[in-house]
Amino acid sequence: MTEEDPLSGRLDDDDYPAYTMGRAAEMLGTTPGFLRAIGEARLITPLRSEGGHRRYSRYQLRIAARARELVDKGTPIEAACRIVILEDQLEEAQRINAEYHRAASKASETSHSVREQGSGPGGSDTRDV
Repeated sequence: MTEEDPLSGRLDDDDYPAYTMGRAAEMLGTTPGFLRAIGEARLITPLRSEGGHRRYSRYQLRIAARARELVDKGTPIEAACRIVILEDQLEEAQRINAEYHRAASKASETSHSVREQGSGPGGSDTRDV
């Protein structure tokens, strides 16, 4: 088969809404009501099928699993959702910060390398006339 299977790309996509509410609840060991509650708290927003049924991605299931861990430890669901949102925002900020540091370090190394190449054997780029 020479053509690429369009389904294979979607199965690898963390954001592809592959799971029904029932299947998602089963995978998480929770109830559909829990998934509706975290949706109402705006932790996750499932996509809808043509028939209006909720569909969840693997990424959303990981977020829901983290919220469930907190709820299982006694955290109220609204607070658990807020904690997960803040954790996600912090992780994103740390990722961006690391990218900036890598870029700045690379720029600094490039600048340092250019200065070293510009200096002659005497340590200076000036010549006696």
